[in-house]
Amino acid sequence: MRSLNKKIGVFALAGMLLMSAGCGNSGDNAVDSNSGNRTGGDENSPISFTFFGADASPNWNNMKDEVGKEITAKTGVTLNAEFDVGSGGGQDKISLMAASGDYPDLIFAKGELGKLVDSEAIIDLTELIEEHAPNIKKLMSENMNRMKYSIEDQAIYSIPTNIGVGQQYFDAVNGFQIQHRVLKELGYPEVKTIDDFENVLRAYVENHPTTDGQPTIPLTLNADGWKMMITVTNQANNTTNGMNDGEYHVDPETYEAVLHYKRPVEREYFRWLNKLYHNGLLDKDSFVQKEDQYKAKIASGRVLGLTSVDWEYGEAENALKAAGKHEYTYAHFPVTLSEEYKDHAMQSFGVDGYGISITTACKNPVRAIKFIDWLASDEGQVLRNWGIEGKHYNVEDGVRVIPEDVLNRKVNDTNNFAKETGIDLYTIFGPRYGDGVKDATGNYYTTNFPEQIIASYSEVEKETLAAYNATTWKDLFPSEEELPVKEWGALYNMQVPTDGDYQVIYQKTQDIIQKRIPAAILEAPDKFDQVYDEFLAKLDKAGAREMEEQYTALVKARVELFTGKAID
Repeated sequence: MRSLNKKIGVFALAGMLLMSAGCGNSGDNAVDSNSGNRTGGDENSPISFTFFGADASPNWNNMKDEVGKEITAKTGVTLNAEFDVGSGGGQDKISLMAASGDYPDLIFAKGELGKLVDSEAIIDLTELIEEHAPNIKKLMSENMNRMKYSIEDQAIYSIPTNIGVGQQYFDAVNGFQIQHRVLKELGYPEVKTIDDFENVLRAYVENHPTTDGQPTIPLTLNADGWKMMITVTNQANNTTNGMNDGEYHVDPETYEAVLHYKRPVEREYFRWLNKLYHNGLLDKDSFVQKEDQYKAKIASGRVLGLTSVDWEYGEAENALKAAGKHEYTYAHFPVTLSEEYKDHAMQSFGVDGYGISITTACKNPVRAIKFIDWLASDEGQVLRNWGIEGKHYNVEDGVRVIPEDVLNRKVNDTNNFAKETGIDLYTIFGPRYGDGVKDATGNYYTTNFPEQIIASYSEVEKETLAAYNATTWKDLFPSEEELPVKEWGALYNMQVPTDGDYQVIYQKTQDIIQKRIPAAILEAPDKFDQVYDEFLAKLDKAGAREMEEQYTALVKARVELFTGKAID
């Protein structure tokens, strides 16, 4: 019924569009005879679209950057963009949109897309892509079914933009992190398990209780809002053969899903954090500090270790690079609970991920999809990833090359470089090929390929890597070949029911997790098991088992949609 209603809504919208003005300032009343929607006449005439992104974008410069100006020159499009701030993930803002019916033209909704679909705020892009988006069709090709919303509602409500098609991993940005100065002083010790990680932090802080006159912090966590998943709870799963499926652990043979906290091995990870806290190795403020305080500590250089991923703390690390303090930046290690487990960071899950959508508020969806399609073209992708030829890169003997002075700014003055150039700021606005894919000229679409990655490393990083007989951080991690492709894709992108019992139970369990995991970590060691047992009991009392059954059914349906095979 929801799918039918959506189609009716789109037909009604098409009729309205014949009588209304286009988005922004297109100022042209031409109508496309194929779609019945306004096309804006001249495809490059000035037009603006409103946009909301569910992630923060601190370097956004209102398209006044060099890439942004070039995008506008090529397409006529300007974006009046708003991004979520802090650790909200767009949840509050999008909930308000769904309640009020006040939507932007374009939206990157992340995990909140379902709320907008159920509010009939999102256009089915299937026909628009078929009629007006040859670049998207070419790029997605055999992966078109992975854009479908669900097996019951096979409309396309978003186009994946945060994950590239054909993505290969040439570097590691996750795992556990340790400052280079720490590793060097300790003679580059082995770091494979949580015990190894702990021993490194302890040995260094005992010799250096202060850093630049301030107390040294062996390990700090970001538990502000949903970021607690990244630095605290996900790591219990990641260190124990988990496949990073958000709040759940999925059995790869039966597809049964359970809240990952229920796995006995994960209890041991939280017990380890409890030990670190009581031994003075875990920052006492980890569960009360705000994200800006967390980042300020990292930027000060006094945090020895992290349990995160570089996009989460990158802004703070960039401040260290800008100050020339490369020895205070971080190496990446695939740390696990014990050596019997493997880190699954390099595991492939295919083409799947958060994406961009067009809402029913957009008066010119044809022009909008053509804009997204241009970004998906070879020209659009090279511009977004490399910048402008002759300014940000040169072509030498047919090969794209970043000049040394440009690369130096890109690596060591990252934030200012991004604001000025716009390179990498437009990733989420259009689909793209991933790292390792080459265009018709034989050049990589992105700048993340082995030679360029190595050239981007500081001398400090190269020294650390050499000590571990590695050329990139990926060399330290289990390879893709060792890990099976996940049939269910990226479960963080799988939409779940936004009505009924599921959401009620999910919120109850989230509230319990947000309170009880920190409580277990801070509790006296001899009471840890009691608190953890109470935590698990509270989850089941809140309805976790019923929720897990619903989620398991969704996973099985998704595998069926993605693979075409029937699942019992």
